Amino acid sequence: MRILISNDDGYSAQGIVHLARALGKCAEVHVVAPERNRSGASNSLTLDRPLHANTMENGFIKVDGTPTDCVHLAITGLLVDEPNMVFAGINHGANLGDDVLYSGTVAAATEGRFLGLPAVAISLASIDTPKHMDAAAAIAVDLFNKIQRAPLPPDTILNVNVPDVPLAEMRGYKSVRLGQRHKSEPVLKSTDPRGQEIYWVGPAGPEQDAGPGTDFHAIRANYVSVTPLQIDLTRYETLTAVGQWLPTEITA
Repeated sequence: MRILISNDDGYSAQGIVHLARALGKCAEVHVVAPERNRSGASNSLTLDRPLHANTMENGFIKVDGTPTDCVHLAITGLLVDEPNMVFAGINHGANLGDDVLYSGTVAAATEGRFLGLPAVAISLASIDTPKHMDAAAAIAVDLFNKIQRAPLPPDTILNVNVPDVPLAEMRGYKSVRLGQRHKSEPVLKSTDPRGQEIYWVGPAGPEQDAGPGTDFHAIRANYVSVTPLQIDLTRYETLTAVGQWLPTEITA
């Protein structure tokens, strides 16, 4: 069994080191990850320049690209043997609700699924400095073993968030839907040393839809939240309604 591991925090991040060490006891692991923090990169591919991949002393491969670049390269030719599964993480911080739209961690898992492999994105829901990476790594191993016995559907990835508490304080798993946040906070406007206006993207909005049955609620109650995400974004229940108001001919 060969597992490809990637992330969006960079190849030297604490989370990916813990994940590779834990899963390395279960399977042959290959780490291909960005050379620097690429949080928020989402599903972007680098198409305007070539990519460089360098193997580090610990065997990890760093790539000067996005998380999606890393997984794409690894599966489509960088690795000698194609992996059987993709794990992305352990992310430093939660990926809850709308976060999945921007997350490079989730994007790495998504790219694995696009290329035909079962995939899991796992995040430690820490507010500041992560404290219990070892516990999150143990959850990753447990999920790996469970997926071996009950494989994922071919169009599904798992988005997993682990509360930042010791393993003994976790209450179990919850299969939950994504919650929602309020809209993002305003951009932060400033000026650079030359007087040019600059803008920093503001922080994510606070929780809005975060009641029972959501990933936000599960994490607050010290459950591991597990949300299956589908790759097909089509809103099937609206197809008929849209078809009814669309004209049959273009008259412009």
